[in-house]
Amino acid sequence: MQKIIPHLWYDTEAKEAALFYISLFDQAKLLNTTVIEGTPSGDAEMVSFQLEGQQFKAISAGPYFKFNPSISLMVACSTKEEVNAKWAALSDGGTELMPLDEYPFSKWYGWIQDRYGLSWQLMLAEEGTDEQKITPNLLFSNKVCGKAEDAATYYCSLFKDAKINMISYYGEGEAQTPNAKVNFVGFSLDGIVLSAMDNGFDADFDFNEAFSLIINCEDQKEIDYFWEKLSAVPEAEQCGWLKDKYGVSWQIVPSNMDEIMYHGAKEEVQRVTEAFLKMKKFDLKTLEQARLGNQGIPS
Repeated sequence: MQKIIPHLWYDTEAKEAALFYISLFDQAKLLNTTVIEGTPSGDAEMVSFQLEGQQFKAISAGPYFKFNPSISLMVACSTKEEVNAKWAALSDGGTELMPLDEYPFSKWYGWIQDRYGLSWQLMLAEEGTDEQKITPNLLFSNKVCGKAEDAATYYCSLFKDAKINMISYYGEGEAQTPNAKVNFVGFSLDGIVLSAMDNGFDADFDFNEAFSLIINCEDQKEIDYFWEKLSAVPEAEQCGWLKDKYGVSWQIVPSNMDEIMYHGAKEEVQRVTEAFLKMKKFDLKTLEQARLGNQGIPS
């Protein structure tokens, strides 16, 4: 099971967006869909899908959060033609953030916001693509600009199998924002590669719940551990969601949640949904009692 899964929040377009992304990548397919009823957003559609063998999740849950460039998906393309093809598809109805061109860090690169608002960085990987083709990239701006390296180091300290893979700093005069230090840091958390950078330009956006990172936890002890280490904004705690000290949103969930939500009986799903909507941090014993209903937890 993939330990960390990117999660995307849409108003109503989660499945539509997932199918669009699936059409652009190899080893891509729709895994599961379901509708959970009675949420604060009404009926919410949940979607699980795969791109290049990597798992992603999405939800249609109302117009409460909007994507911005604070978190993007960086795609390592093997040829210039691949970059061009993905750029053409993603730019249809989208917005260009950095034009497709040659840059000091890449011979062919562009940054695009697609028709749904999600940001993508397309890059020609001269030495071929790594095992992970799509990498979530965190852009530290405003009050957290200058903290990309600190954040990557902190995240690595939380996971057993984690390391900084590479780090690169801005040269003198390269960044317009004086607090910016790191122009790229790559790191791995339990086999998932992520990257981060300090924004070298002034920006009017910050991290928000539109793009969050799910951590699949094996038991209550692990849920408690990540909750204690990551939650830094009490008012953001709800239904397994939290915000860390940098403003990044995480979901701390039991690893069997998919089995319940996508494959459980309708009555089970309704009872579990009613239970977790009342929670901040997930309580596995209470969730299991809700799943079993009046049967209780067997001894």
